[in-house]
Amino acid sequence: MEEESEVMGEGELISFGLIAASGEARSQAFEALKAAREGDFAHAHELLDESKKTFLEAHNQQTELLTREAQGNHVEVDVLLVHAQDHLMTSMLAQELIADFINLYETKQDKNA
Repeated sequence: MEEESEVMGEGELISFGLIAASGEARSQAFEALKAAREGDFAHAHELLDESKKTFLEAHNQQTELLTREAQGNHVEVDVLLVHAQDHLMTSMLAQELIADFINLYETKQDKNA
């Protein structure tokens, strides 16, 4: 019986990179929301900025995929890549909504002061 060696293909590496970076960005955004909820707005903005920088890594990987496809180098779309895209989009949405929540918390605090 031959030994099966599992070597990750390029598509899998890209997918896992997207999942890791966008997941980290999402976590940082929710940490920012927690900081805002606790009234630490400077830290909340800092964390949200870090989240955006981390998200940029994932976005750059996605852009690389799109560029390859446009150049005729087809990347196979599988469930893992679809899952990675889901992570990317939910991270983006979380950042946008959390930025608004932070603003609302700041506005609420200003009105209560």
